This record gives sequence, structure tokens and C-alpha cells, in this order.
Amino acid sequence: MAFAKVYVTLKEGISDPQGLTILRALKSLGYDEVEDLRVGKYMELKISGDDPEAISERVKEMSERLLANPIIEDYRVEVEE
Repeated sequence: MAFAKVYVTLKEGISDPQGLTILRALKSLGYDEVEDLRVGKYMELKISGDDPEAISERVKEMSERLLANPIIEDYRVEVEE
């Protein structure tokens, strides 16, 4: 059994309206030191199997096909046993 973590973020240059809204709200609350903010997604998957490399490849395939939109998002996969 392994634990996979998937981090999904918007690619550089892609507009992040949710991030801008949160940034404005933080500034209105007095947190002026925050210069930029981008919103992403974090997912945890419990995966059966013993080969971390095979699990990583499988989760990358899942990310390409469903968990992330590779046209506008980047993703990173971490696998723990």
C-alpha cells in the first residue's frame, strides 16, 4: 500500500481569478506584505501496490487524464510507502 500526493497548480501566465480575489481580501484585512497568491489543488490517493516507480507512473497517468488539465495546469506527484 502506498500514499500518493498530487499537487496541481496553474501554469505560469494563466490568469488566476480566485487567487486575485483572495489576494484582494487579504490586503483589505491589512496583510499588505502578501504580493501574489495563486490557488491550486491538493489530492491524496491510497494506492495498492509495492513498486513506488510503477505507482508514480500510474498516478502521473491519472493526473494527465483526469486530475489536472495539462493545457493550463502543472502537477507534481509524490509517493510514500
